[in-house]
Amino acid sequence: MSRNVLRYDRLIDDALRGVLRRVLTDAATDGLPGNHHFYITLKTTADGVDIPDRLRARYPEEMTIVLQHQFWGLEVEDALFRVTLSFDKLHERLTVPFGAVSMFADPSVQFGLQFQPPGGAGDAASEGKAADGGADPANGAMRGKPALPTASSAPAEAGTPPPAESGRVVALDAFRKK
Repeated sequence: MSRNVLRYDRLIDDALRGVLRRVLTDAATDGLPGNHHFYITLKTTADGVDIPDRLRARYPEEMTIVLQHQFWGLEVEDALFRVTLSFDKLHERLTVPFGAVSMFADPSVQFGLQFQPPGGAGDAASEGKAADGGADPANGAMRGKPALPTASSAPAEAGTPPPAESGRVVALDAFRKK
């Protein structure tokens, strides 16, 4: 017998990736407003990720890129984005499918998102997560809720300081009208 279950975890993940797509599209069109800057963590082994071999050797599993002052040619499509960044004073073109992104943060406004790993939404372990609300025991964050970068996700772009970690958690209920 087949299980017909609405996969809310996948729907939320798709919606949050849409937020990332929109933010990058706006940045590609209008530039970054004010002090906004982005930390984007991606799985370098995910399908469709196209990075130079020297970067893949340096970051075999995961890397965090920073879009702040030194990025060029940001192009956003439905399924991926491309950007040129400076690594050790060499300009390198990266192609990143949205499915390869595991985290997005804008430290200037203390906003962040965590995403499900590619292909991880259909296995037995993540089905258990969906049933219990998607808790991530590694950092105590809820999947689909804002999350700030951790110290272990050091930015790949040289010369960029890591985001300040405030340790504050803000409930969205505080901002809702009653």
